[in-house]
Amino acid sequence: MRLETERLILRPWQERDRAPLAAVLGDPEVRRFYPSVLTPEQAGAQLDFAMQKTAEVGFHFGAAEVKATGQFVGLIGLGYIPDETRAAIRGNPAVEIGWQFDKAFWGQGLAPEGALAWLDYGFGTLGLDEIVAFTFRGNVPSQRVMEKIGMVRDPDADFEHPRLAQGHPLRSHVVYRITRPV
Repeated sequence: MRLETERLILRPWQERDRAPLAAVLGDPEVRRFYPSVLTPEQAGAQLDFAMQKTAEVGFHFGAAEVKATGQFVGLIGLGYIPDETRAAIRGNPAVEIGWQFDKAFWGQGLAPEGALAWLDYGFGTLGLDEIVAFTFRGNVPSQRVMEKIGMVRDPDADFEHPRLAQGHPLRSHVVYRITRPV
């Protein structure tokens, strides 16, 4: 599965993505709203998991690169929400959209551009009725992207992330939703 936007190619992972993905996921600024940075081994395991999920269900978070140069931008896409997290969110949504980009590409409108392509794919090709996004309550930049792509905050669905310990400073999450256009 490959999507193209005006400036991006959104594609499945390849072996050549291991080092650039590890650099993005190992960057403390990129990961400031996550519990920790990832080691190269952890990033590699995440890439392996994404490749496996794509093979099993046909889609998962994938790679993004600049169309004109081939530069690796980061990860973006749709993914099934793990059961434990689904159960914590009102309505038990099935699919989320998300992204993590190299900070060199922040502020250029690439996240909304790529996310809109993934939403089109999710609603058009996959026939999904709803896609959600969630993030730490203090992650205002990601919330802005969610709003730019037409998602609406659902404060009644906000939750304490079950994969983070009670009292963890990043545990409180907000939820945004978007439904298939009619």
